[in-house]
Amino acid sequence: MIKINALIEVFPQLARGLGITVSVLIAAAIFSYIMAFAAGLCRLSKNVFIRKATSVYVEIFRGTSLIVQLFWLYYAIPMLFGIQLGSNWWTGVIAIGLNYGAYMSEVVRGSILSVAKGQTEAAIALNMSPFQRMRLVIFPQALRMMLPEFSNYTIQMLKATSLVSLIGMTDILYYGDIIRSANLSQAPIVYVLVLIFYFLLALPLIFLQRKAEEISKKGVASQ
Repeated sequence: MIKINALIEVFPQLARGLGITVSVLIAAAIFSYIMAFAAGLCRLSKNVFIRKATSVYVEIFRGTSLIVQLFWLYYAIPMLFGIQLGSNWWTGVIAIGLNYGAYMSEVVRGSILSVAKGQTEAAIALNMSPFQRMRLVIFPQALRMMLPEFSNYTIQMLKATSLVSLIGMTDILYYGDIIRSANLSQAPIVYVLVLIFYFLLALPLIFLQRKAEEISKKGVASQ
C-alpha cells in the first residue's frame, strides 16, 4: 500500500530533476527539427555527394541504438579523437537531436514527395523558380502532413530524455534512482511518481498532436 506521507516526501525530491528533463526536451526538439529539415531537403538534392553524405548520417543514426550513440558522444569520441562536445547537458541534447533528426528527416522527405505532382506543374506554369515552388507551393502543403508525425516523435523524445541520467545528468529519473538506492522499500512509490511526472509532461504534447492531426486533415481535405 502506497502511503501518502511517503508520496509527499518523495515528490519534491523528484521535482528537482524537472528542469533538466524539460530543458533537454526543448533543446533536443529544436535541434532535431533543424536536423530533420536540413537532412530531409538534402536527401532530395540533385547533388549526388550531398544525397549520399546525408544518407550515411540518416542510416547510421536510425540503425544504431540511442544509448550507444549517447555513450559514443560522451565517452568514446573524447577518448578516441580528443573532441569535447561540452557538458553532459550538451551531449544529451546533441545525441537525442541527431537520433530523432534522422528519423524525422524521412518524414520531411516523404511529405514533400507526397505533394501532388500537379501542384509542381502548376507552379512551373506560373513561371515560379525552384525556390519559389518549394517555399510557396510544395512546402506549406508538406508541412501539414509532417505535423502529426513531428508531434509523435516529440512525445518519444520526452521519453528518451530519461536516458541522460546514464551520463550523470540530474533529471527526474536520476533522482528517482538515487532515492530508490537509498531506500529500496520506496522503489514502488518512486517509480509510480516518475511515471506520473512523465505522463503529465506528455499531456500537452498529446494535445498538440491531436491539434496537428486536425490541421493535417483540413489540409488534405482542402487539396
